[in-house]
Amino acid sequence: MPLPRHRIARDRARFRDIVRGKLREDLRKYLCNSDWVGRQGDKVITIPVPQIELPRLRFGSSDQEQGSGSGSGGKGGSQASGSDQGQGGAGDQSGQHALEVEVEIEELAELLGSELGLPRIEPRGNKQLMVEGGRYTGVRQEGPHSLRIFRRTFREALKRTIASGEWNPEDPRVVPIPADGRYRAERSHLKPQSSAVLIHMMDVSGSMGREQKDMVRLQAFWLDTWLRSQYENLEVVYMVHDAEAKLVDHDTFFHLRESGGTKISSAYELCRDLIRDEYPPAHWNIYPFHYSDGDNWSARDTKVCLRLLEEDILPHVNQFAYSQVKSVYGSGQFKGDLDRVFSETDNLVSVDVEDRHAVPGALRKFLRRGR
Repeated sequence: MPLPRHRIARDRARFRDIVRGKLREDLRKYLCNSDWVGRQGDKVITIPVPQIELPRLRFGSSDQEQGSGSGSGGKGGSQASGSDQGQGGAGDQSGQHALEVEVEIEELAELLGSELGLPRIEPRGNKQLMVEGGRYTGVRQEGPHSLRIFRRTFREALKRTIASGEWNPEDPRVVPIPADGRYRAERSHLKPQSSAVLIHMMDVSGSMGREQKDMVRLQAFWLDTWLRSQYENLEVVYMVHDAEAKLVDHDTFFHLRESGGTKISSAYELCRDLIRDEYPPAHWNIYPFHYSDGDNWSARDTKVCLRLLEEDILPHVNQFAYSQVKSVYGSGQFKGDLDRVFSETDNLVSVDVEDRHAVPGALRKFLRRGR
């Protein structure tokens, strides 16, 4: 006999509460682990949640199982437990398994905000978009039969019949044709919609190894997750640079391997051009995030970077963030230069990320101002 629907819904809600509690309990671990980050869809993400006990049926008693048979045999002996069996053979004991569950990105962002104590972001720019309204207050000449307006359709047919001279008062007959049809329609209107662009810029020079890119990947994922929960419309741009900067797609951003030098100004120049040509500050909330190990090819180029930030980038963005991931080959000098010049600047944040366990602290520092 199938279970009633209300019981299924109740059990599903209870299971989701269990999963949510497990995620909240282990969220710090997920913040520092990039193994599952690639399992993301448009609105949900698949997360392995270990050690959730699901109900299951077992035959017999779990404490003592006795033998049985026909005839006058004696009392059967207890069966050996799985722990007493030899190593390497088949056994009857279950192992530890991870259960993969789908979690909505909005729900994951809520857990992140609660864990790190993040304030909601106050959008700066508004973008006027034409959207369909929820009320059928408009009229159009095409549509499904269920939305046809009988009085308007008949009136159009009557006007056409009279204008064509086909009206006969002795035989007042009006036959609508498809061109007379009038149908209800949703009326489009302008709606202010908060829009944001997240510009990820990563140093892919030879000193940025796999561990450094994993730290970048973690930060980028959680930043995407949080900002998507704050804005109705979020665009994400990926940029890589060594001595030159270029725009790439998501997969290339995380898997590209280069071995050239580092010229940070190339990334900041491309960022400036994007803001000027594609994302005007009057309509967009802009978040450039730069990830590097702090090596730049010359002090002269660092001066160019500081000028670009001061004159062309910082005046137009909600917040600029610099994440310096530790590398055995990186000097870490660039963060020191940023802190020296922009220590009193509200919309520039720089963070040292020693290893992946420092990611939660970096995220809190990036997002705590609610800009």
